[in-house]
Amino acid sequence: MFQLAPNIDLLFSEAGESAADRVRAAAAAGFDAIEMWGPTGKDIPALKAALEETGVQLTAQLAEPRMQFMIPPKNHEPFYEGLDAGVKVAQELGCPRIVVGSGTGFGGRKRQDQLDELIEIFTKGINHIQGSGITLVLEPVNIRVDHPGALLDRTSEAVYIARGVDSPDFGILYDLYHSTVEGEDVAAELANAGSLVKYVQIADAPGRGEPGSGSIDWSARLNDLKASGYAGPVGLEYYPTIESAKSVRRIQELVASR
Repeated sequence: MFQLAPNIDLLFSEAGESAADRVRAAAAAGFDAIEMWGPTGKDIPALKAALEETGVQLTAQLAEPRMQFMIPPKNHEPFYEGLDAGVKVAQELGCPRIVVGSGTGFGGRKRQDQLDELIEIFTKGINHIQGSGITLVLEPVNIRVDHPGALLDRTSEAVYIARGVDSPDFGILYDLYHSTVEGEDVAAELANAGSLVKYVQIADAPGRGEPGSGSIDWSARLNDLKASGYAGPVGLEYYPTIESAKSVRRIQELVASR
């Protein structure tokens, strides 16, 4: 059975603006894990207290600042400085993963050269935080709807980068929503990625709402995920179309039936 982790920046807004209160609302809805976007703007001591009070695990947070690695002038130092700050927060909150992205591609340069440069950047990033206990997970995103211009839009290219970095502390975030929007074959992409998949997120398509709001065959896709050997947490990164506690019920029921 997969551990589901609702994103508290999107879900349980009914509990208010406080991340701590949203953690408590997620726990009340039956979750023992949550994920979030970046720590900026959050009361970290209060969030830590809520996680400890409820026993809820923070599964993933985003790297800050969001970087444009390929756009001149290329200054990557804010990325490494941000990793230092992000690792400190992650360790304080007991979060094992930080999510990184590719930023926008640069149209004046060969794509392959940009992918290879990402290998160099993330290899340096892993070396920079070596010994921290934190895993970096690279997320490819769709360019058809949500992230036009993003460099990394194919799961296979994220796999290429992860193989190039070649570290147990680096892998990919497989987002089933982004992959579906890009028209990828979910089972094939998961098979190609293998053990490099170190985190998974889901939302329905079209619309990026809760499972059941779109046209994805969730029973089949959960079977694909299970068949791939992935056994980690699954982030619920969607925009609910109904009240949060109701929006999670279908996916909770489907996961519980496995």
